[in-house]
Amino acid sequence: MNRVVLTGFGVVSSIGVGAEEFAAGLRAGRSGARPISLFDTTGFEHANGCEVVGFDPSPWLRVFEPSMVGRASQFSIAAARMAVADAGLDEAELAHKRGLVTVGTTDGEAFDLDWLVETEVNEGPEKMDAAASRRVPAHLLSMAIARELKLANVSAYTIATACSAGNYSIGDGFDAVRSGEVEFALCGGADAMCRKTFAGFYRLGTIAPEFCQPFDADRLGILTGEGAGVLVLESLESAQARGARIYAEILGYGLNCDAYHQVAPNQSSIGRCMKLALDDAGIKPHEVDLISAHGTGTKANDITETAAIREVYGDQPPRTISVKSMLGHTMGAASALGTIACALAITHGFVPPTINHRSTDPECPIDCVPNESVPADLNVVQNNGLAFGGNNASVILGKFVEGETR
Repeated sequence: MNRVVLTGFGVVSSIGVGAEEFAAGLRAGRSGARPISLFDTTGFEHANGCEVVGFDPSPWLRVFEPSMVGRASQFSIAAARMAVADAGLDEAELAHKRGLVTVGTTDGEAFDLDWLVETEVNEGPEKMDAAASRRVPAHLLSMAIARELKLANVSAYTIATACSAGNYSIGDGFDAVRSGEVEFALCGGADAMCRKTFAGFYRLGTIAPEFCQPFDADRLGILTGEGAGVLVLESLESAQARGARIYAEILGYGLNCDAYHQVAPNQSSIGRCMKLALDDAGIKPHEVDLISAHGTGTKANDITETAAIREVYGDQPPRTISVKSMLGHTMGAASALGTIACALAITHGFVPPTINHRSTDPECPIDCVPNESVPADLNVVQNNGLAFGGNNASVILGKFVEGETR
């Protein structure tokens, strides 16, 4: 079985585009929160979110015109091209290698559904039908990457396990590279801000008025966000042969689905998922230096996830942070961006903060690294992704040290 390493990252986020900007945003504790401008928020008492502002897809699109693909596909393509370039790979050489392209998502191109409704109202149903057939299919997130990069020998599919889908995608890529089935994998997640999702969470009473405060006693809910994170996975042998920079090694992952409730998390199931990941990685709980929690900023998630972490790690768990305090909830991109954040933290030697923190909820007894990043030598990091329907996914990363065996 091959050892699997991460050699390239592509990031589109509200706190930075590209791995370097994203790392700087994480270290600085930058907030992506701002009033939503992508759709009409009339009628909502409050409407902050974490948009990707000023994003121009044109430099990344060479096969598609921007009008041919939706916003989430534009994010996916841009992040994939960034990741390939960041890994030092040549697109022409990559084109005929055996590969896997998989993107996790919650909404697919649901942002376009808002646009299509307007098209029907303003231009009639025929115009809407023509636009829908071209732009809406969710599988386009992965297919668009394959077509843009002219990858002729890949499996390309989209995973729709909601807010844990990015980690599901990474797990699939890990298995495919570890077994030797493929030579490389482009894995991650993408979603665009859309009125449908915002309205749904708003009706659930889970949208915060201003900002997201995971694990805080005064937290008021999530902020919806958007973006994409794509990772290049390849075997250690391949990376070393071409002298690639290695951000981190994937040690293992765990998946489960409890189907306990449509939206409520289940503590024992979350704990089981983390244990599965640790077992797959061959890692003991005391060896983990940091947990990047799902950490949405809702009472149901924060308390349940904290209890599950303490169930697995005991009364003194590792530092446990939430990057959603900065990025908002980027849905299908969330756990992919979380895994990239973990790898960048390992590489650059720091722990990203949980911002907007005032007072820790007594029911969340963890060190969430409030408000300011701290320097740290991280060897093993865990990233959690939890989703509606009980779809849980946890990924374990380790620092790569030349000559060290695992």
